[in-house]
Amino acid sequence: MPYTPIVATLGYVLSPDGKQALMIHRNARPGDHHLGKYNGLGGKVERDEDVAAGMRREIREEAGIECGTMRMRGTISWPGFGKHGEDWFGFVFVIDSYTGTPLGANPEGTLEWVDVDKLEALPLWEGDRQFLPLVFDQDPRPFHGVMPYCDGAMQSWSFTRL
Repeated sequence: MPYTPIVATLGYVLSPDGKQALMIHRNARPGDHHLGKYNGLGGKVERDEDVAAGMRREIREEAGIECGTMRMRGTISWPGFGKHGEDWFGFVFVIDSYTGTPLGANPEGTLEWVDVDKLEALPLWEGDRQFLPLVFDQDPRPFHGVMPYCDGAMQSWSFTRL
């Protein structure tokens, strides 16, 4: 069967001092596949945009700010991750600078600044605990991982760095 994932972005906006990341607490929509969890910002890449443009648009829509400098930290293939078992493929970014004032909330939930060194204490997808250290480490090489899901549970995690 061909691999035809939903292409998406996932971004972590850093505070000006680089010590905090802007996270969304998905607490606004009953029936949300992510309800109760914290996540970075992002979403599906649209047909007529590249992944960087998609990341910039998602940050604008979800946080009301404009991205300045961004770094692509890696990619992750999430086979079976979707609410109905859809495959997802994500491009993971760190947004080092931005202009504007972040919103306090959006239709998906509240936006909160969280210390980067405390992210793993949040209610996250279990898989996020695997790749978040790679997003924020000092290794300049991007990571490329695969994290299969089955029935909403992470099955495994592997990655390489180039």
